[in-house]
Amino acid sequence: MAKETGKAPAQPIRLRPRRPCPLCQTPSVQKYHPFCSRRCADIDLHRWLGGHYAIPAEDPPDFEDMDTILEPSDNDRK
Repeated sequence: MAKETGKAPAQPIRLRPRRPCPLCQTPSVQKYHPFCSRRCADIDLHRWLGGHYAIPAEDPPDFEDMDTILEPSDNDRK
């Protein structure tokens, strides 16, 4: 059993600089870093799971098209 001393709990050590919340720009809270609240953290998670942060990519060419891509042209044969 812990002995109560009547002192207020010590503030946690800050390892990250305080920055504004990326969604609403209010000051961030260490518990929800880098967000200001659980609400903003949940909104960001929903965006990730919904695919809003996906990086657009170009599909690779089909194998059927590779023959035409790899064949040398008439200019290359000279």
